[in-house]
Parts: sequence; structure tokens; C-alpha cells
Amino acid sequence: MKLPTHAFREYDIRGIADRDLTDSVAQAIGQGFATVLGAHLRPVRVAVGRDCRLSSDRLLSALVAGLTSAGANVADVGVGPTPMLYGSVHALSTDGGIMITGSHNPAGDNGFKMMRGKASFFGSEIQELRALIEEDRLATAAKPGMVERVDIHDRYVDMVTGGIRLATSDLKFVVDAGNGAGGPLALDCMRKLGLAPDPLYCEMDGRFPNHHPDPTVPANLEALVDRVKKTRARVGIAYDGDADRLGAVDANGDIIWGDKLMILFSRALLADHRGAAILGEVKCSQTLYDDIAKHGGRPILWKTGHSLIKTKMKEEGALLAGEMSGHLFFADRYFGYDDALYASLRLLEILSRDPRSIGEMLGDVPHTFATPEIRVDCPDAIKFDVVDAVRRHYRDAGLPVVDIDGARVTFGTDSDPAWGLVRASNTGPILVMRFEATTVERRDAIHAEVESVVSAARKNRGAA
Repeated sequence: MKLPTHAFREYDIRGIADRDLTDSVAQAIGQGFATVLGAHLRPVRVAVGRDCRLSSDRLLSALVAGLTSAGANVADVGVGPTPMLYGSVHALSTDGGIMITGSHNPAGDNGFKMMRGKASFFGSEIQELRALIEEDRLATAAKPGMVERVDIHDRYVDMVTGGIRLATSDLKFVVDAGNGAGGPLALDCMRKLGLAPDPLYCEMDGRFPNHHPDPTVPANLEALVDRVKKTRARVGIAYDGDADRLGAVDANGDIIWGDKLMILFSRALLADHRGAAILGEVKCSQTLYDDIAKHGGRPILWKTGHSLIKTKMKEEGALLAGEMSGHLFFADRYFGYDDALYASLRLLEILSRDPRSIGEMLGDVPHTFATPEIRVDCPDAIKFDVVDAVRRHYRDAGLPVVDIDGARVTFGTDSDPAWGLVRASNTGPILVMRFEATTVERRDAIHAEVESVVSAARKNRGAA
């Protein structure tokens, strides 16, 4: 069977729903996944959830047809955020799970995030699934599997709220779900704790009529910033389309990026678990790693990617991990997967225990100037070669280079930190860059220098 190869990515399967994810492709993915789990040989149960995109119901029908044809029994947990599907796998002890979601992508996109047991299904596993389908090695069971509708709502709310310890429920805050799949459940979780959220775009609408559901883009937070300022709220909370990423703005309307949220979370955690391992990824500020160490933790700089981080967390026994993009993973009092609803409650827990503003809480963090994530188009065929060239250039220049995921180059000193990052995206023809220094001028100079090295490497490999 001919498949849209580009849709089979490092962490999930994703593409334009009506072009890449036809009924036959979705059915084959279901049949292939059930084959991988051995559903034709033994009893297998797979939890399936979906977000609120207009294409999700169609993809559900096709996916389930494929799963059951290969013998898998399906627990359909309904419409909701990706963490609800993750929670369903834990609560129902299924053999795997599939979430139908386009995450933070445009409304016309969709895809599949998968789990084998309670672990991520990613990387080579996704490519092996693709080969299984393309080579027509799909199993067909003598007896098709059954489909059961399971209402997981109340169990998920209990899971998310059970370990939250608020000092007070008298908090003023705004929640912007971007009309994504997390809004209704988030409000239910908050209200169960006695909180009174101010909802903004919390009704599910797969067209995303108000703004794109991606809190890493400042333009998508403008309505939230405006509401926070007008209501004098302490914090504004934002979710992406499937609510596995958290965005936040403080009382002044300033965006609190993922690495700064991680400082708040790590300090609170280390007060109870001194010496705990805490993971960040290569785009995170050096101030995060320094702050973890300062407060008695064991900082680990790791690769970008939610599946890679979850795997590393288990290896290290880490209690917390996070990405710049707002994926936040709590193994402390929770299950170690990225759940923005849960992370937002942990943020509110911190605010309930400290009357200071977020800016005041972070006031002792050394002030640096960091760029946002910079994305530059670069053909898939050369992007890794370009990163290799950058890595070699700076090593030859005698600068320290961390190479676990791209090239993170240290330009400064302990007293005057500065660094730059170039990495190849695992999900598209893109180079990702970020820069940080103690002055804007130093940051921008490093940015310009690294860009010139990248440009030369691209030209050497025949790209404009």
C-alpha cells in the first residue's frame, strides 16, 4: 500500500487530514498497530481517543475498523485532550493507546499519537509500522475485536485533582483553551478543587475560530493577555489544541516560557525531594539548569521531543521534566506524561501558597536575554549535515559544544553565560535555533555569527 511517507514522523503520524490521512490509510494504521501488538494471537485491548477536529470522527471510524479487523478490542474513550487518552491507558490497564489529534497544527491537519503499553510508540517503531503496512504484512483475525464505549471523564478528573494540595481556592486566573479539546475537562478539574476559573474560548470547536491553539506563538496569547490585564488576574493559562502543552502569562501580561515555568516547578519539588533528577531540553535557558543545581537538584540536559523525554525520565528516575514548548512531565504525584491540565493545577498550587507575583518569585533568577525558538527552512536532505558542519566549526574553534541533540555551543563563562543552539527538527524540513546572553547586543552578535556559519554550510551543500 502506498503511504504518505512524510506523515510518519519521529514522535507520531501527522498530516493534512483530507489529503494524507484517507480512510484507507487510517484503517491500515489501525490494522498495522494491532498486528504489532499481536492482537491476532492473544487478547489485546487498545484505548482510543480523539480531539475535536472536524476530521476526527471520520478517522476514528476508519482506525477502529482496522484495529478490530486484526483482532484488537477497542475502548473508545471519546472526545478530549491527549492526556485523557494517556490517563485512560493507565486507568484501564490497556495494552496500548492511540490518540487521534493534530495537536497544535492547523485545523485541517490531524494525526495519531500512539502508546505501546504505558510507553511511547515512536522513532523506529513508527517506521517499522510504516514498513509493515507498505509490505502488506498486516494480520487479519479469525474473529474481529469488539468495540466498547468507556466514559473516562470522572476517573480522569479524579486522577488529575487527587494529589493537588491548594492552600486556598481564592485565586483569580484566566483559562484560554483556544477552542481545543482540553477546555471543558480543565474547567471541570478546576471547579472540583473549588476554583473559579475565568474561561476564554473553552468551548470545543475544531475550526479554532478565535485563534490558533498554539501557546508558543505570542500572537495566539493576545486575547489572554488582554483578559488578564483587564481582570487583574494573577495568571493566565493557555493550552494547545490537545492540551499536552501549557502556556502562561503573568499578571503583567508577560509570557512565562516553559523553562521559566520549570524553575517554579523545580523549586517547589526540590523543597520536598532534595537531590531529585530534573530534565530540561537543549532549548532551555542555562538559568534553569543552574537554578536546579543551586536548589539541590540534579539537572539533566536532554534531547527535545516528548517521547524521548518520557523515556529518559524513566531511565534516570527523574521526578520532573519540561520543554520550552510547554510539554511538562510530572512523575512526582503523577504518572510522568505530559499533561497541561495537571501542570496548570500544579502552577495554581504554587500560587496558592505564595502571595507574590510570578515575576517576584523569579526575581532572583539572573536576568538574561533569550530569543524565542527560531525556525529556519532547510531541506530534509541536508539539515543534519548542516548541523554537523556547525558542530565541527565550533569544536575546531575550541568552544565547548553539547551534541546530544544538534549543536549547543557555549560562548560565555560561568560569570557571563551565553550560548547558541542549532538543531535539525525531527518533524519537518527545518532548523531550530535559540540564543541567550546577558545582554541583547551579545545575544544578537552570537545569533548573527551562528547564522553566517549555517548559511555557509547550506551553500556548501547546494542549498540557497
